[in-house]
Amino acid sequence: MKTHPTFIHMARKVVFMTCLGMTATSIQASEDYSRFLRPAEVPQPDNNRITTARVELGKMLFFDPRLSGSNWISCGTCHNPALGWSDGLPTAVGHGMGVLERATPTILNTAYQPLQLWDGRARTLEQQALGPIKATGEMNQDLDEVIKELSALKGYRDAFEDAYPGEGITKETLAKALATYERTIVSTESPFDRWVKGETHAMSQTAQKGFEVFLGKGRCALCHDGFNFTDNGFHNLGLKGDDDPGRYGIRKIKILKGAFKTPTLRDIELTAPYMHNGMYKTLEEVIEHYDRGGDTKDNLDPNMQPLHLTASEKASLVAFLKALTGEPTPVILPRLPIE
Repeated sequence: MKTHPTFIHMARKVVFMTCLGMTATSIQASEDYSRFLRPAEVPQPDNNRITTARVELGKMLFFDPRLSGSNWISCGTCHNPALGWSDGLPTAVGHGMGVLERATPTILNTAYQPLQLWDGRARTLEQQALGPIKATGEMNQDLDEVIKELSALKGYRDAFEDAYPGEGITKETLAKALATYERTIVSTESPFDRWVKGETHAMSQTAQKGFEVFLGKGRCALCHDGFNFTDNGFHNLGLKGDDDPGRYGIRKIKILKGAFKTPTLRDIELTAPYMHNGMYKTLEEVIEHYDRGGDTKDNLDPNMQPLHLTASEKASLVAFLKALTGEPTPVILPRLPIE
């Protein structure tokens, strides 16, 4: 049977347009959104390059409760890998079961951040690493005492020598080892990442719609942009009943009063509750807050304004945020030196 030439022409046109559409989608995902792809290398200082010995030492220290004054709180107590490297609590619990004023931030992707902690008071991971150890309300440990305790253990003496030959066990090498391990705690590939690379079905249609809202009507990308979904800036979001000065406590600039560092959205599904004071239990509650344009208008960040999102747009945003969850990485706890 002979096929009519017109039908052949139409069929070829459909195939061509289909391929063209697929190609356009792939180009859009790989080129238009390339800023969301992971950088080639994890940032690291010249005086503390990442090595296997340093990572192994840092990991031991991170999970060792003997770094605290009570000998029962480790860095991993609050930064639990099973809880998105946070603790699942509204605000942290520290020495003597004292409840602190701020939530435990995830340490995921802190290697990419130029400033550390909610108020940005630490400029490097090395500087940040010692803060919780010596803070009275957190780990409550005297740094000279912890150096003495570590130096008494042959396992740690050998590990420090392997990691930092000739430098000994000091406050500086303690901070450097912890910082090195923290630099290895990075997000893994998520459905969104695969979609950006061109896998058009890696992310659901609902999540794709949510990404459109994220970039447009939702105004999310004004602060949450790039690979780590943060501008690394500080913003007052108008949280109700919150009198924490935030960044203003570090820099006395009016716009920074009540402003806190923009957190990463990577693995955000795993790090509830949300906000620096842990006031919201779900992503839906967070989106409602932004949709209202914040609650307290005093010193509110200029980017905060009512969004008037529909129920469908809100649901799509949640789907997109969940598409930022990476594949789980098993964490094997280290064997700690006992002599």
